[in-house]
This record gives sequence, structure tokens and C-alpha cells, in this order.
Amino acid sequence: MRHLLIYDMIEAVHRSGSIRKAAEDTNITASALNRRIQAFEQEFGSEIFERLPRGMRLNPAGELLLHHIRSQRQDLARVNSQVADLSGKRRGHVKIACSQALLPYFLPRQISDYRTGFPGVTFAVNVRDRIQAERDLVNFESDLALVFEPAHMVDFEVLHAVTQPIMAIMSRDHPLAQRSELRLRDCLDYDLVLPGPHYGVRALLDRAAQRLGRRLEPVIETESFEMVRHAAAFGQSIGFQLPVGLSAVARPELAYVRISARDIAGGELLLGHLRGRTLPVAALKFAQQLAKALDAVTVPA
Repeated sequence: MRHLLIYDMIEAVHRSGSIRKAAEDTNITASALNRRIQAFEQEFGSEIFERLPRGMRLNPAGELLLHHIRSQRQDLARVNSQVADLSGKRRGHVKIACSQALLPYFLPRQISDYRTGFPGVTFAVNVRDRIQAERDLVNFESDLALVFEPAHMVDFEVLHAVTQPIMAIMSRDHPLAQRSELRLRDCLDYDLVLPGPHYGVRALLDRAAQRLGRRLEPVIETESFEMVRHAAAFGQSIGFQLPVGLSAVARPELAYVRISARDIAGGELLLGHLRGRTLPVAALKFAQQLAKALDAVTVPA
């Protein structure tokens, strides 16, 4: 829509931090873009950018305006989604922020199942940790978030919650692989492959180790859950993940053993959205599907 063009330009300058780079992104000359921004500021009644020696940065008024722009766009998307549903042809674009743990098995299947019934709906999957996911919601960069053990929850409205136990993952040949359950202390004498401290799984493990008077000392610490799975497949390393991120069928070389609830009771995997926001139809219906699927997740044998 033409009246939203200036909003695209403002966001482009905000993202790039300079008129020149934003002009390249929006296929307009830098001088023309600068004139459009200045004309908008004059009409708006306030400057929205700080002009710095090395670029442009939103001032407080600009931050408020950007939040309004994103909110307005989301409202328009919601109305478009509702209108499409009236005709029986659901359309829309669902943006979801989630942990890497949901990526390899759970979320791709859920998106595929949803699009079987509603092929007009597209998706954007933003890989985020638990802090970034909540920030995504506030900035309207995601409609939904799947968050394990969220850090703040000030702006997070919970739609559904499930408890996920912590699973130790290891090679099928590992000495502990045949156990039906493990105490955390059983694992600490082996090489540990752990996600970084800001992930919910790691936070639960750190607290449990402290209660034992121990400290986790990983031989590999990584931002990649895929790395945790791969590294645990070799030698006598042990990694830790959630059941929702594991598949005994896809990874038959790995064994999954639950950590005893006496050490870690498990954590909450929460599905939610920005508090006070009305979701577009496509996002709301996908959230309802996710809630049912999360309830059906089982612990791999």
C-alpha cells in the first residue's frame, strides 16, 4: 500500500543505520530518501532520527513511531487474514520464534501438516534463545514463541504449557545407555557436551549440579543443539536435550535416558504471544495445532 511506503523507508534506515545503505536497499537515491525522511519529520512534527557522524539512529520519538508502525502492520495482517477466512481461503504469514531444539523434527512436521490443509499460509521460523524470543514478540518480529524456561515473561501471554524432562543423550555403546533412568551425578564423570549458559536446559543443569555441590565442566560448550546431538554420538560423551528435540527413529545410533526427577523435575515449554495482542487467524489456528501436538510428545525410548 502506497501510504505505507514511507514506513518501509524509515525501517530501512533504522536497520542499516545510514541513508546511503538504506537507499541501496530501497532502490532510491540517497538524496531522495533523505528528502522523504525530512518531509515526514516535518509533517509528523518531530525529528525521529539522530544524525550522527557515522550514520542515523532512531531517537526516543522514533522508537515510539517504529513500535506504532509495527503494530499497525500486524493489525493490517490480522484483518487481511480474517477477510481471507471469510472466503474460505485461509492466507497469511506466520512468524514463530523458537529454540533450536524444535527445529529438526517437531516444527517442520507441524508446518507441513498445517500447510496440507492451508497451502496459502507461509511461515518464517526465527531461531532464538529464551531471551531473544520474548524480545521478538515485543518488536513484532514474531507472532508466536515456543520458549523453554523463559527468563522474564513480562510481555509473554501463555497459550499452552507442557513440562519437558531433561534427557541425557549418548552413543548406544555408552556404559550408561541401558539404564532406564539416570541420576545427574552418574553423568558428571563423563565428557559433557552442553549448550551455552543462557539456554533453559543449561540453567536447569547448572542449578541441579550446584545442589550436588558440583560444577558442570563441559569439554564442548556450543550454541548449536545439532552439535550436542552429533558430539554425543561419539566416544563416551553425554549431552542433554528435551524430548521434543529428539527422534529415536531419525537417530538410531543415539540412546536417550531421562534424568531423574529427584535431580531435575523438568522445565516448562511455553507457547505464547505478545501480551494483549490479537493474533491473525492463521497464527491463532497454528497455535491451536501446536498445543495439541505438544501434548502428544512422548519421551523417546
